Amino acid sequence: MEEVEKIRHSLAHLLAMAVKEKHPEVKFGIGPVIENGFYYDFDFSGTGHSPSDDCLSKLENFVRELIKQDIKFERQEISADEAREIFNGQPYKLELIDEIEEAGEKISIYRSGNFVDLCAGPHVESTKEISPDAFKLAKIAGAYWRGDEKNKMLTRIYGVAFGSKKELDEHLKMLEEAEKRDHRKLGKELDLFSFHEEGPGFPFWHPNGVIIYNELENFIREENEKREYREVKTPIILNKKLWETSGHWEKFKENMYFTEIDKKEFAVKPMNCPGGMLIYKSKLRSYRDLPVRYAEFGLVHRHELSGVLHGLFRVRAFIQDDAHSYCAPEQLQEEIVSMVEYAIDTYKVFGFNDYEIFIATRPEKYIGDEKVWEKATEALENALNSKRLEYKIKEGEGAFYGPKIEFNVKDAIGRNWQLGTIQVDFSMPERFGAFYVDDKGEKKTPVMVHRAILGSLERFIGVLIEHYAGALPVWLSPVQTMIIPVGEKFNDYGEKVLRELKNAGIRAKIDESDETLGKRIRAAELQKIPYVLIVGEKEEKSGSVAVRSRKGDEGAIKIEKFLENIKKEIFGKK
Repeated sequence: MEEVEKIRHSLAHLLAMAVKEKHPEVKFGIGPVIENGFYYDFDFSGTGHSPSDDCLSKLENFVRELIKQDIKFERQEISADEAREIFNGQPYKLELIDEIEEAGEKISIYRSGNFVDLCAGPHVESTKEISPDAFKLAKIAGAYWRGDEKNKMLTRIYGVAFGSKKELDEHLKMLEEAEKRDHRKLGKELDLFSFHEEGPGFPFWHPNGVIIYNELENFIREENEKREYREVKTPIILNKKLWETSGHWEKFKENMYFTEIDKKEFAVKPMNCPGGMLIYKSKLRSYRDLPVRYAEFGLVHRHELSGVLHGLFRVRAFIQDDAHSYCAPEQLQEEIVSMVEYAIDTYKVFGFNDYEIFIATRPEKYIGDEKVWEKATEALENALNSKRLEYKIKEGEGAFYGPKIEFNVKDAIGRNWQLGTIQVDFSMPERFGAFYVDDKGEKKTPVMVHRAILGSLERFIGVLIEHYAGALPVWLSPVQTMIIPVGEKFNDYGEKVLRELKNAGIRAKIDESDETLGKRIRAAELQKIPYVLIVGEKEEKSGSVAVRSRKGDEGAIKIEKFLENIKKEIFGKK
């Protein structure tokens, strides 16, 4: 573990120590290290205390006082019975002790002053290694014990921590910027989408949001056409038997929704691949037909716990820009390379030029033979190596049916987002009995390659909103131009300009309200509209518009020239 992670882990213990000092009856959950910091889960029931964000500064100062005391962290291995005696009255710790004992693993504790915690470590040797100015308690939230909504809701206190105050200040500045870019806030302000109690976790798309959605679908459709993908659509609800064959019933059932039709069990699809497999099998395939590439904007539903739902980033219904290629084994590497190139080229269009590539390997729950998994993983590695692309390994994070390549892009303020995936699947075609006839007239099983470039369109739109702080590129902007007459007597000319823009395919509106010119310009800017066209007497006489862009005033320009410029920007996806 890196030193900064030891610091974060140790701060989690100090937080628990501080909470216990203030509230001796508190029950402890877990306190792991997370990205940029740590958290600790507490059960405050029975303490008479209900913590809020207002408590954080006092608690934070108490942790700082503990840091100054040069408290040592001492590890000790003990028996399960000794652990139960130490943590008597701590039900969550006792549950963990039972699990560790059942797994046959060693039980260890860490002592820091008069505080003892069940922990595998590691930690810093002493609090003198921790800078008291390089951490901050960030927020309080609710969290189900073990992430299961059937369990009790605990209080989770989050903290951020770094090796120095400078790093912390940089991170806090980034968080402040991230808050301004929050897609949930901007989505409401820009009238893109909403969420409602009548459909928790299911986004409702408003007209402005649908424009963005459609533009992204059209973009991917055009790119798919270039790469010889044919679009398909599969049903949302399919029979239980299909999901048993695919392996989803066994490995993914807890994330699915179910219904009954004609006294038979059906499931709402969580993935598109089994339906695509039925289309592949609908007719005899020759080796000459391969690769067969099907693309689908498939609406899928997955049951997510209410506690993890988060705007567009974690929803229960979403559309993927999904595709599946059915190819012969000797075509596999070329197919993967083509998909990798497709992904990288696409991310550059959206301004994501900094990215990392990972290969996620076999998880604990999987279908198929281990040797087949090794073969699939090797195919992904060979494809990336052939392109001389660097990648890292994510052990055990593949899909249950195959290993995958993941693309993580870095946004405008340095945050990483996992977007597209490419998965090699030898198992599903075999489970479905899919085949093609080779050049010798023999039946052979194809390899199935699953791929999504944007991933979930919902999540991708959320990422785009935050990346651009709501100021989307012109081609994606719901309103591309706002026309503002300087006074009522120029409304007719404004309407004429509006018709010309609309006839040219530009998404345009006109603001003829009674507000002052300044207020109308400001309103357009708040709506992140790329171009504001101001028209008055001078513009009407010269057949021009005064252009105000996100860069500032650009002066007067003939309408024809403005149309030429904006079309280039739109079609070039600048």
